[in-house]
Amino acid sequence: VQLQASGGGLVQAGGSLRLSCAVSGRTFRRYIGSWFRQAPGKGREFVAGITWDAGRTNYRDSVKGRFTISRDNAKKTLYLHMNNLTSEDTAVYYCAADWGERISPSWKVYNSWGQGTQITVSS
Repeated sequence: VQLQASGGGLVQAGGSLRLSCAVSGRTFRRYIGSWFRQAPGKGREFVAGITWDAGRTNYRDSVKGRFTISRDNAKKTLYLHMNNLTSEDTAVYYCAADWGERISPSWKVYNSWGQGTQITVSS
């Protein structure tokens, strides 16, 4: 599959953004969809993931209660709704897809990636 992320930008602390990830190619339906991020000088870290049927989600602790991952298989789109953003959320955000049933927090297992979209949170 091919992924195209969008929706990044500059936002003030406490603000909200919604990222979208459009999927093309093979069916997205059976894929795990996840979001990762990478801040300058840091490694790529897992943010959130969702199973193909949206039955299960997983979040990193620092975004729980603020971020919500969702997907629309009919539209072949993955979303990340982000509220109450802080400067710690500043990073390039990537969407990723992996065939299977388990949401892995390791970027190494994902075989399809979007190009990344920058989010900058100003304090």
